Amino acid sequence: MQNQDKIINMFNEIAPTYDKANKILSFGIDASWRSSACDLVLKNFKSTLNIADVACGTGDMIKAWKSSAKKANLTIEKITGIDPSKEMLKVAKEKLPECEFIEAKADEMSLNLNTQDIVSISYGIRNVVARTQALREFNRVLKVGGYLVVLEFTKRDKNGLIAKIRDFYLHNILPIIGGLISKNKEAYEYLPKSIEGFLDSNEFCRELQDNGFEIVIVKGFSMDISTMFIAKKVKNI
Repeated sequence: MQNQDKIINMFNEIAPTYDKANKILSFGIDASWRSSACDLVLKNFKSTLNIADVACGTGDMIKAWKSSAKKANLTIEKITGIDPSKEMLKVAKEKLPECEFIEAKADEMSLNLNTQDIVSISYGIRNVVARTQALREFNRVLKVGGYLVVLEFTKRDKNGLIAKIRDFYLHNILPIIGGLISKNKEAYEYLPKSIEGFLDSNEFCRELQDNGFEIVIVKGFSMDISTMFIAKKVKNI
């Protein structure tokens, strides 16, 4: 599924049940992955922040940023959620009415040049067809010295017990449960295919470096089921 409009439409269709399905399918552990990423990045700041959360979906990463900033006694001047799915944004606006949301694709955000301290994208970059253009767009809107935070399911070596367990779950269990909850099995069959079609950690790091970023941290969560990338913008491109 490499047609961006088709991917967006798929997310429009599953938006009403997305939060319920995500909580069940991830066993709720994704919240700790998001929180860990936010906590690590915010240690680098002491003043007010502007944050853009791309592919924000129903707003879970925005909630994580707000919670982590409160713990760190930091002020978020503005946090903007960006997503091309109007139905996902509808849910996000109901959950976070105080936040600003923009319906836009990752590679063409309507944000000004060099204005963001942090750009984040959680479990969305593999769904962006124009990935290189999106990374360039993240670079464009970030201040020099600002941080890009990516959480993603990366392609991994299929050898080993953990890889086999993960693959079995993704291919055989997740589509059935997701399909039952959302009434859209095809959407949850897409997930494992999108992971297999993505990059491994080293390949993605090279793409970040090619687009003006310096790798700060790469960390796997829960036996490398999920990978966190923290990168600093070192130059305009």
